Amino acid sequence: MSDVESSTVSDANLDPARLPPSLWASTAAPAPATTALPAGEHTADLLIVGAGVTGLSAALHAAGRGAKVVVLEASEIGFGASGRNNGLVIPALTRADPDVLVQAFGPEKGEALVAVLRDAADTVFGLVRRHGIECEAVQQGWAQPAHRESRLALSRSRFEQWQRRGAPVEMLDGEQVAALTGSRFWCGGWLNRSGGHVNPLGLTRGLARAALAAGAAVHTHTPVGGLQRAGDAWRVATSSGSVRARKVLVATHSYSGFLAPTPWPGLPQTMVPVRSYQMATRPLPPALRATVLPQGHAMSDTQGDLHFAHLDAQGRIVTGGALAFPPGYEARLRKRIGQRLIKLYPQLQALGEIRFDHLWHGVFAATPDKLPRFWRLDEGVLGWVGCNGRGLAFGTALGRVLADAALDGDRARVPLPFEPPRVISGHAFASLGVAAGTLYYRWKDGRD
Repeated sequence: MSDVESSTVSDANLDPARLPPSLWASTAAPAPATTALPAGEHTADLLIVGAGVTGLSAALHAAGRGAKVVVLEASEIGFGASGRNNGLVIPALTRADPDVLVQAFGPEKGEALVAVLRDAADTVFGLVRRHGIECEAVQQGWAQPAHRESRLALSRSRFEQWQRRGAPVEMLDGEQVAALTGSRFWCGGWLNRSGGHVNPLGLTRGLARAALAAGAAVHTHTPVGGLQRAGDAWRVATSSGSVRARKVLVATHSYSGFLAPTPWPGLPQTMVPVRSYQMATRPLPPALRATVLPQGHAMSDTQGDLHFAHLDAQGRIVTGGALAFPPGYEARLRKRIGQRLIKLYPQLQALGEIRFDHLWHGVFAATPDKLPRFWRLDEGVLGWVGCNGRGLAFGTALGRVLADAALDGDRARVPLPFEPPRVISGHAFASLGVAAGTLYYRWKDGRD
């Protein structure tokens, strides 16, 4: 933990000893019972560091293949981004559209990666149904409305790229967007019918429960500070016991070195942790609830300073926002996002004041080029970074692919472009770049 973080543990969002006081922590089904790693020497075919959606999805799949799997988590199940995000299940990345991925990674790996992303939401909801996961899952679709006429060209491009690859997408005109969102703020857009929303902490806990039932071992409150080569395997020693494993998957993502030790040296310098704020209103009265996203869709628009929302099972608007600088964030966000909701939904003025029962934050892993990166950290050690704010669906879907890549090694025909880790140039100043980028996107949103 950095000096700044350790001095601000009074902010529960920065306390590694407890879950943040989010809507999800208040409403998710309980986590399965877990313990720290017992004393002694343990063995595994696959050691997974991190009990978020990627690590637990990988554990579930690997255990289903008959592998002996051990998952080690520094805090609680879903403590990081997996349990703190907005809950939008989006089968697309923020700026790395299909053609961009193919150009970056080549026709074979790029198209295979696009296929994983295309099917990511169906993967999430398929796991929910198959394992009976309680997480308020709603698969009504995800819409990306355009906030300016000029952004409709971007909507058309994204629709066409995904349509060519068989995704269940459609273009929407202004009237269709108004009917779907309950707002006339937007002028059109596109829809992916496979998307939706969940309680993400509930999803993560459900994946843990399914992984345990499949035979995986999941140990919480067991930080991993480093891996050491042990012959033809890897060994990690914790404050309690140790684990020796042939293969290792590092699935800590944005929390590598943030509020927890990094399991691999240099890994935090391959990504930029970006703070994201999430909020939930009080439950809306039934009459108003029927006018906001009335068909149950998930929504995030084309703005760089993203406008996004969905309704939870109790009729709360679950939304959030970005700030260039964090001081005084609670009061500033309540005012900013309250005004934003009135702008999008003027009918909410009937409430008098928009009140938020929950406000929490966490970080996601960004990369300068907005591309996901798949690291071969060493022989038998894999990891990935760079969800860029779209990790819930993608990270869950990657669990299966990463588990196969780890277990099968060079024999696996894996649709991931693995490479040695690359440190971001000028990483020490990256937070300044994030702040500048936030201000730039706000300026740009009103001009193109």
